[in-house]
Amino acid sequence: MKNPRCALLALLASLCLTASASTRAESAEGRWLLDFDRQDGRVQLTMKRTTSHGHSNNSSSYSVEDFRGLSLPARGGTVAARFEMARDAGTIRFEGQLDESGGSGRFQFAANPDFEAFWRAGGYGALSADEAYAFTMHDVSRKFLDDLRSLGYERLPAESLISMRIHGATAEFIRDLKSLGYDHVPVDGLVSMRIHGATPEFVRDLKSLGYDRVPVDGLVSMRIHGATPEFVRDLKSLGYDHIPVDSLVSMRIHGVSPDYVRRLQELGFHHIPVDSLVSMRIHAVSIEYAKSMKERYGDISADELVNRRIHGGR
Repeated sequence: MKNPRCALLALLASLCLTASASTRAESAEGRWLLDFDRQDGRVQLTMKRTTSHGHSNNSSSYSVEDFRGLSLPARGGTVAARFEMARDAGTIRFEGQLDESGGSGRFQFAANPDFEAFWRAGGYGALSADEAYAFTMHDVSRKFLDDLRSLGYERLPAESLISMRIHGATAEFIRDLKSLGYDHVPVDGLVSMRIHGATPEFVRDLKSLGYDRVPVDGLVSMRIHGATPEFVRDLKSLGYDHIPVDSLVSMRIHGVSPDYVRRLQELGFHHIPVDSLVSMRIHAVSIEYAKSMKERYGDISADELVNRRIHGGR
């Protein structure tokens, strides 16, 4: 039979180890660097951590109002600094030094157990220390989660929630898209739209030009390649109305600009199909080349110009 005293000591040791592990899971620490010198009045905060997974570095901009106790020191002096960022998921406490340009020091993060309970009550699993820290940095809050749930986005992975906050895929953004006919866009699509500037205003502008319910990947592609509403209007003024989205993107990729079309029309090349315009740019049918061929052969078509360039004809 085991000695009761030994069993009690073993139990106490086990509890101490569990408490120690729990403390490590709920806290983190590292170094911070803050810059006051942004043109927009915000501050740039860089956080450096070393964890069991390696080194971590991240930098984001914040409003001064995102912190408690942070203010710009008077000119000409360095002051001791203590301030904090308190969010639903946890609190980050900063200590160090600041002057008028910025400062640096060390930070400690403590997770909020009440948020952990709220998180689990929503049907999620355990929230890791790294996730709680990222939720605090990017303000993945109770309200954000509740708003997403009301819009049909439930039990999203932590990394998706963080990505949405980083890129501004807010509940308001989702509601605006829904009012325009884009209901329950996948999270990757929402984030991609935010990254590339496919805003509700962009969608409305396209809608006014006759482009209704363009697929999300089409909207993103248009933004990536610069197929803007202005580009569409310029083409429309040249007689190219309601060109398919894929063709608009192809025109932008290959440099079929409104100016290129306009100068071709001035040379007498009218109503050239879009695929022929793209082919002309791909095969380097420049305005100068078109002009010289027009002067030499008179009535020459766009396809003949391309054919001559392909085969080296002059």
